[in-house]
Amino acid sequence: MSGSKDVELAPGAAAPGPVPATPGPGPAPSPGPAAPDPDAPGGPDTPGPAAAPGPDDAALWGEAVLESVFTQAAVGLHVLDTELRVVRVNTVAVGIRGLPADQLVGRPAAEAYAPAGVSVDEDVLRTVLATGRPVLDRRVTGRPLADPRTEHVFSASVYRLQDAAGRVLGVVITSTDITERERAQARLRLLQDAHESIGSSLDVERTARELVDLTLPRFADSVVVALTDTVLRGREPGLRSRNPAPLLRCAAAGRTEAGPPVPQPGTALLPGIFGATLPPRAVLIPCEEEDGTTGTRLVAPLTVRGQIFGVVAFQRAPGAEPYGGHDTQLVEGLADRTATCLENALRFTREHVIMTALQSWPLRQEEATQRAVDVAQRHLPGGSGAGAWFDVVPLPGARVALVVGQVEHAGLSAVATMSRLRTAVHSLTTLDLDPHELLARLHATTLRLAAEHANGSGTDRPTAGCTVAVHDPVDGRLDIARAGTSLLVVVRPDGSTDTHPVDEGPLLGSGGPPFACATHHLPEGSTLCMVSPGTSEDGHPGTRELLGALGRPDRGVEAMADAVEGLLAPDRVVLLARTRHLPPSELAEWTLPFDFSAADTARTCVEECLRRWNHPADPFTATLVASELVTNAVRYGAAPITLRLITDSATGLICEVGDAGQAAPHLRHARAVDEGGRGLLICATLAENWGVRYTGEGKTVWAELGERD
Repeated sequence: MSGSKDVELAPGAAAPGPVPATPGPGPAPSPGPAAPDPDAPGGPDTPGPAAAPGPDDAALWGEAVLESVFTQAAVGLHVLDTELRVVRVNTVAVGIRGLPADQLVGRPAAEAYAPAGVSVDEDVLRTVLATGRPVLDRRVTGRPLADPRTEHVFSASVYRLQDAAGRVLGVVITSTDITERERAQARLRLLQDAHESIGSSLDVERTARELVDLTLPRFADSVVVALTDTVLRGREPGLRSRNPAPLLRCAAAGRTEAGPPVPQPGTALLPGIFGATLPPRAVLIPCEEEDGTTGTRLVAPLTVRGQIFGVVAFQRAPGAEPYGGHDTQLVEGLADRTATCLENALRFTREHVIMTALQSWPLRQEEATQRAVDVAQRHLPGGSGAGAWFDVVPLPGARVALVVGQVEHAGLSAVATMSRLRTAVHSLTTLDLDPHELLARLHATTLRLAAEHANGSGTDRPTAGCTVAVHDPVDGRLDIARAGTSLLVVVRPDGSTDTHPVDEGPLLGSGGPPFACATHHLPEGSTLCMVSPGTSEDGHPGTRELLGALGRPDRGVEAMADAVEGLLAPDRVVLLARTRHLPPSELAEWTLPFDFSAADTARTCVEECLRRWNHPADPFTATLVASELVTNAVRYGAAPITLRLITDSATGLICEVGDAGQAAPHLRHARAVDEGGRGLLICATLAENWGVRYTGEGKTVWAELGERD
């Protein structure tokens, strides 16, 4: 018989029925029972039981068994002689159903079985004749004339026949129709392959394409997967009960050469090939073939918990075997798997859009020119939602705060936590806190977020690493505080580097203050490299590679940022800042006596400085604010007192008065009869903004003045 081959899935068919016994050469019929003896008791008219063969009548037993097998066995039997001609077949004759007996007996096997689509492998048969070694369970396929649209699968075994003297008589072939078993196994293999191949990516269109690739041509000659317009736009799918005929668009389609035509991807498919409305489950829908005949299309909805994602339609080529009940069950399994993967892909798509929007929000900020530093920033999103961020926040006194952080445990919740922490950073910087104090307040915020997580979704408690550096361009002072293990390197203009400018500290939300802090005075042109913390898998680049990327401080910060970015994994941010110092044309500072005459001295200094700078600020307003701040310092502060003027852009002016006292200035509204108490109120009224910051040596009260009206 033909060689073994892989059997593709085909619907089940009824087991072949028996055919009449085929006469032909073979063992002589066994003799009947002996004639009754007329002299025996009972006489000739009294029938008696036939005498059974005795145990020594082996030939009679063999003939009886052989006849019973050929007439009653459910296994097909085919007897061939040494010339491979058909000698006899039994009544079942599974492999030749529909062939007349007179077209089989006496003809070569290859010729006799050809009309049934069976290819006889004569080499195998001759090998069995020559060696006597049987061939067992060989797969054979064919299309019997009684069922030409269905390909049947048989398990055939070949044995050599020989007589008692050892003479070879031919071969006998047994065949069993295993079509249903093979199809059941093929259905299981298809479902298993669906679980392995569908849903390999979190993309709805690719998931639809995977369903087409899996089932074509194993199960259909034409496959169309349509998704609702809502799903393709990344929105929440609608309920099937509310819209039984949604707008559908072809997401993926395919066909064999013989398969019916399919629409192009993107084509709008108002329920047509899928029926007037979407079916509640897999159903067979009549359809008209190209030749005008009527066929069937197997349609199944793609739904999860009542939400409709789309629909799939399978169709076979004209003339092929139609779909049956087992196919409907199989398609429901395929549709369930595909719909689940579509739900996961849609959820990921929506979360990815949200994460990308939230992640890019703080990272795509406008690059405002800072007088304190020149900055370069890099971020290569990796799609995992790492929750990394950086900020460059202007502070009073021409100072700037540089912030880099990253939330642990990537994901949508991490990005949301990052956004809330960044908002907290911006709020805390308005208090003009020292970096370590800012981290302490940010740690308290992180703990509150952790408490919300514990009471809500129960996910991992949020923790974060964060580094805050404040640079003062007046004297080059750099105050740093660090929580976690972010990457931090300082490169000076002469090429010397400091790879450990501050110790590592505990994470925000885990451990708490005190956080590691340090103070440095950097020469102008120094470069500060800050990189968000990496995961354990990412790690940090080697010190040698990093120093190589940061070498040559004569390069611009943009070129250095490009070199550092190439060493890091995606989802990490890089912030490089090159320090600047304020020139004498933008800064003036005086030490004033600790008495009330200092107010007159302050007015004189301010007037002369504005005239020397040719500054557009109103001299009256500037001198009044300066004198009131100095008076307040003398009355409530401690020596020494310093006055500082800083030009803020082309038109702005910053007036700062520092003293050694720690008493907080208090803004109050004096009564009409009060002789004092109006100094800070005057400053707050005339200035665009004002405030106070504390240092280890005392405090500084500042006011920002704009151009005269």
